[in-house]
Amino acid sequence: MTTIREAKNALRKAVEAKIASLTSEEKLRQSKIVYEKLVNLKVFQSSKRVSIFLSTTNEIDTEPMVRKIFEMGKACFVPRYSKAGMQMVKLQSMDDWQNLPVTKWNIKQPLLKEQREDALETGGLDLIITPAVALTKSGHRLGHGGGYYDKYIENLKNTQTNLPTTVAVALKEQIVEEIPTTSTDMLMDVVLFAE
Repeated sequence: MTTIREAKNALRKAVEAKIASLTSEEKLRQSKIVYEKLVNLKVFQSSKRVSIFLSTTNEIDTEPMVRKIFEMGKACFVPRYSKAGMQMVKLQSMDDWQNLPVTKWNIKQPLLKEQREDALETGGLDLIITPAVALTKSGHRLGHGGGYYDKYIENLKNTQTNLPTTVAVALKEQIVEEIPTTSTDMLMDVVLFAE
């Protein structure tokens, strides 16, 4: 187990180093390509309840995606992390997004004490757009190491009749040949990246 953990950590460092060398213009260029791919997916167009992560500077920019979710009249849910795990809570509008506080990890997130609709309690999700540190084209995903998304998706399998589609979005520097995985690592349905 430690060897898989060590291999994952080494891969995280290697990918993070590649991303660190990218200019903000290049990240923006790739983000636009991934955005186009996402909004043209049939599953994106037909989904009514979508969860999406709020990106940091080292990830595909998800702000235009959040904007599009609202423009299309979909319900938008965003992750809220705590020691207890991750929930997907409802974001009301782009103004709501604008005013979200930033965590110590520099991620926008609704406050834990704030009352918000929880996706699991009000009808589940149709689509989950996930972040990743690294991905394979076949859907293997390496996260930041907390296991939040893997646990959340596993939990959905036990609580939701129709499973949501999982779409991981990434910079092309995050696409790798293989990722060391364990049985708790969830496979993504779709991997979108700029080629």
